[in-house]
Amino acid sequence: MIISKAVVIAALRDRGQQARADFVDRELPDRIDSTEHGGLLAMLRLDLATLSEETSS
Repeated sequence: MIISKAVVIAALRDRGQQARADFVDRELPDRIDSTEHGGLLAMLRLDLATLSEETSS
């Protein structure tokens, strides 16, 4: 699954995790592959189902 970096950053900022959002902005590509970066997304406690719904909206 491909997720927009902007969606991930917005989700982190909504939770008040500015430093993590800044890290994602610096380190990850604009289109995040959940297979390749799944471990990082899990560590950030991001629900892929929720993020994919936001992407498709």
